[in-house]
Amino acid sequence: MKRLMRLRATQHLRDLCAETEFNRAQLIQPFFVVEGLQTNEPIPGLRGNVRLSIASALQQVESDLTDGVTQFLLFPVPGEKRESKFTHEFEREVISQIKEQFGSSLCLWVDTCLCAYTTHGHCAVLNSTSIDHPATLEELATSALAFAEAGADGISPSDMMDGRVARIRSQLDEHGFDLVPIMSYSTKFASNFYGPFRSAADSAPQFGDRRHYQLDVRSRADALASSRRCAEEGADLLMVKPGLTSLDLIAPIKEQTDLPVGAYQVSGEYAGLSLLADNGLIDFDRGLMETWNVFKRAGAQFIITYGARYAKKLGIGR
Repeated sequence: MKRLMRLRATQHLRDLCAETEFNRAQLIQPFFVVEGLQTNEPIPGLRGNVRLSIASALQQVESDLTDGVTQFLLFPVPGEKRESKFTHEFEREVISQIKEQFGSSLCLWVDTCLCAYTTHGHCAVLNSTSIDHPATLEELATSALAFAEAGADGISPSDMMDGRVARIRSQLDEHGFDLVPIMSYSTKFASNFYGPFRSAADSAPQFGDRRHYQLDVRSRADALASSRRCAEEGADLLMVKPGLTSLDLIAPIKEQTDLPVGAYQVSGEYAGLSLLADNGLIDFDRGLMETWNVFKRAGAQFIITYGARYAKKLGIGR
């Protein structure tokens, strides 16, 4: 059964999906929490963002809430990497501490992928150098359930494996989490604009690349089919990534799926604004606002951006 009520369940989700206004609830702030980190570490190019310990992450979230951020996308970075059978003890701790301290004052999405967990940096369990598809789906479903049990408000699969949304949805529903929504990275390209993120998440592939499971930037039909598939498998929210290079796809995906479609302003896009501003070639605040307005003009329902914490200062209302 399609649970339309998932996106009506909390005020955070209702605000995120409101269609008649652009508000801060439609901006999602990513953040990176690193197991065993002693002091915050800068992320080259990502102005206003650092790699955080659990303690400093709690301080950052508190500061962001004061600045009007209510939507967060957590990227946990575990200290130990494996081939498979990931334990998720660290992720459970991070999620539970955030939710225990801040409760319903925020909506906590958790990125669900394997690239930060594996020794090889790919988004899958590998059998030799090829993808073990059934094992990968099982690990993703196990991850999603662990995050939901720890208190995550939403699951956000970013791996681009066939069938992962259906498997995650089934796992959540079977364990009583049928109202936990899935925000799928449904149209995600193999892009050159992910560099700062891969440094922050310690997730760069150790060999090869991700072109055999992420989308080819030349293929519009595959990009649309990928989002349709996620919708059919039970995703509640869809997104395009990278955002600025996928503007032409937002409206067609919305028309073909009738689901809210967002845009991820990825690390390379955001870093471009930061580097231009650092060299006196652009006004950072105005450039950031311009990109957000372009996303909204293209039909984006929500925007994942490393600058969400600046929205209140830039005059975007509740």
